[in-house]
Amino acid sequence: MLKEKLLEDMKESMKEKNVLRKNVIQMVRAAILQVEKDKKIELNDEQIIEIIAKESKKRKDSLPDYEKSGRQDLIDQVNGEIAILAEYLPKPLSKEEIEKIVEEVIKEVGATSMKDMGMVMKSAKEKIGAAADGKTINEIVKEKLA
Repeated sequence: MLKEKLLEDMKESMKEKNVLRKNVIQMVRAAILQVEKDKKIELNDEQIIEIIAKESKKRKDSLPDYEKSGRQDLIDQVNGEIAILAEYLPKPLSKEEIEKIVEEVIKEVGATSMKDMGMVMKSAKEKIGAAADGKTINEIVKEKLA
């Protein structure tokens, strides 16, 4: 299970004195624990991957701000965190793979226009999961339904 792998990797990072890696893994474990306590459930690997994807997205979204302020130290740190989080995420799908899935979803739900975008997005996001970000899926859906 992913939770055990995170714990093992955290212990390994502590032994190696890899502070950045340890901190990122601790942050992910804390986020998982928070969700589990709030919802009083045990998260499965798929739900844990969603949390990791969300944390990765937060960091990617913060990068432009750091770039604007010219803080190379923070840019390097955030890029390091993104790289560590990427190790736990599924391999991102290529644009062609996403297009193929979106086309299948459009056929399945019988979408014909932009009015059906919500249905297509919901179904495509369920199928693709954390292997692609919502923005990319959204762009492809718009392209196919336009």
